[in-house]
Formats: sequence, structure tokens, C-alpha cells
Amino acid sequence: MFKNFFSTRWGIIAVGAVIGILAPILQKLGNPGNMGICVACFERDIAGAVGLHRAAVVQYMRPEIMGFVIGSLIAAYLFKEFRPRGGSAPIVRFVLGIFAMIGALVFLGCPWRAMLRLAGGDLNAVFGILGLIGGIWIGTLFFKSGYNLGRSQATYTSAGWILPIIMIGFSALLFIFPMIKDQAQNGVLFYSVKGPGAMHAPVLIALVVGIGIGFIAQRSRFCTMGAFRDLILFRQMHLLSGVIVLTAAALVTNLILGQFKPGFEGQPVAHTQMIWNFAGMLVAGLAFALAGGCPGRQLFMAGEGDGDAAIFVMGMIVGAAFAHNFGLASSPNGVGPHGIAAVIIGLLVCLFIGFTMRKK
Repeated sequence: MFKNFFSTRWGIIAVGAVIGILAPILQKLGNPGNMGICVACFERDIAGAVGLHRAAVVQYMRPEIMGFVIGSLIAAYLFKEFRPRGGSAPIVRFVLGIFAMIGALVFLGCPWRAMLRLAGGDLNAVFGILGLIGGIWIGTLFFKSGYNLGRSQATYTSAGWILPIIMIGFSALLFIFPMIKDQAQNGVLFYSVKGPGAMHAPVLIALVVGIGIGFIAQRSRFCTMGAFRDLILFRQMHLLSGVIVLTAAALVTNLILGQFKPGFEGQPVAHTQMIWNFAGMLVAGLAFALAGGCPGRQLFMAGEGDGDAAIFVMGMIVGAAFAHNFGLASSPNGVGPHGIAAVIIGLLVCLFIGFTMRKK
């Protein structure tokens, strides 16, 4: 019964509720505002922690991300679903990961954070969510016209372990070289002493929450991109019901914790440039669709041995480095100096991939 529960409608609703409750609690425990969980932002912080970018306010080894992969790995092994595979246009997936991250950082959040921002009262998130849906809709048009990155193939078990080992290694580094107050570097890791990167929940709690979410999300196939894709293509509400419940549960939890602050101005780690909130997530949504999963789902698939998903994850981490090294990412002051050009280029690249990788 437990094995099959999460594949049911009530199972996906339960997963959405768990994420929607735990994310605001992580915020209350120290994570940045409306960012109890944000896959894009947290991968960006990890890129900073290992020195891939030097934006001093966003450097922290976020244990939630490692937990997602480890939890998915545990679930995959327990239920005999660890299937090492790969070889489906890896360089394309890497590039899609780069532009997915750039688009997300122009908006300032992944699809999960878009829902959490809305649940926290940030009305700027509405434009990001509309952009996300628009990008996924464009992706469905490519699906209907034969878009396909080719099949992945079974590979060595050790290949499926590569990203989980990296994440376990990151976890070890976090405990070996922990954050020290007002110290920007401890051993090999960089840490923010101010800004969003300096805000975090207790390490063990964050790691345990990440592992738990990774476990149940692997079982349920929870995916924000898949939710809108299935609604558009098949009129199916199964995955979308989990996303709706996530948003509702987060809203209720924020109201209880006193974290609901409606409006456009003064929202935490957000800007009010509506067009670029929309356009950033349009690019991100299209990239997620073409790659076959939202950033959270890519982590969960990587945990169950999918090397193609692992490539996408690494592309996102590299994309975060590009975004902050070259002035592409936004800040509360607005879009970065080269963010608009990056969004336009990202859209053109995604359209090129969609148009040219179709089978008749």
C-alpha cells in the first residue's frame, strides 16, 4: 500500500502539502524570505560556495539540494527503481540547464519559489508563473511536431552514482568546513556574511527535510513543469493537483507564521519589472519542457540514476556561475546589466533546439 500510495491522486496531494508546509517552516527557521525552498537559488548558492562565482551575498552550501538527491537515491533503491541510464543528447541538456538557470535568476526563483512567493503575498510572482506556463506551452507545440532528444540507454551502475556521490561529497564538505560567523571562507568553501546567502535554517534540519522531500517526490514523480505540460497536452490534473495544494498549504502556513505580506513593492529577493519577470520564466519554462522536467524533478531523476538529468543539473550550476560572473542575474534593484540580452539569447537558443531536433 505504501509503495503505491504516492502514485495516486491523494499521494501527489500529500506530497504537495508536505512541501507547502515545510518550505515556510524552513523560512521561519532561517532561510531567506519566500525562499524556504528554491532549487535554482540554492544551486546558485552552491555554485558560489565552491567558488564558481564570487557574488559575496549568495554563497552557501545548501543542504536541501544534497538531501533531494540522497532522498531520491534511497527511495529508488528501496523500491528497486534505481536505473542507471544516459546518452540522450547530453550537450543539449547541459545548454538547456544553463539557460534554464539564467532565466530563473532573471525572475529570481525556480517554479517552486514562484509558487512560494505567491503564497507569501508577492504578486510579482504572478507574472513569473504566467511566463512559466507560456514557456511550457511553447514546449508542448514542439512535442506535437515531433521534438525528441533521443532515447537514453542503460549504462553502468557506477555512472548512475556520479551525481549522488558529488552531493554526498558536498554534504561532507559542509560538515568538515562549516559556516563560521562573519568569516567569508572556511577551508575550501565560501560563505556569505550578509545577504540571502547568510540566511539559512539549521544544517541538520535542512538536510533531513531535503532527504524526506527527495524520498516522497521520487515516489510521486512530483514535477511543476510536468503539471502544466500534462494539463495542456492531456487535460490531466494529477500532477497539477499537487502544485495547487503546495501553494495553498504554503499560504496557510505563512498566515499562521505571520509571513504573509501581500503586494508588489518591498518583497524579499524580488524585483517589480513585470516584463522581465515574465520573460525570464518564459525561457526557463521552455528549457524545462525541452529537457523533460523542472529543476526539482531533474534532481530526483538524477538520484535514481538518470545521467541525463545529472547533466542538466550541472548545466544549471554552471549557468548560475555565468549569471553572476557576467551580470545576468537580477537583484531587488532589477534585472542585471546584461540580463535582458541573456533572456533574448536564451529564448533564441531554446527555439533553435526545439525547431531543429524534431523527428518526422
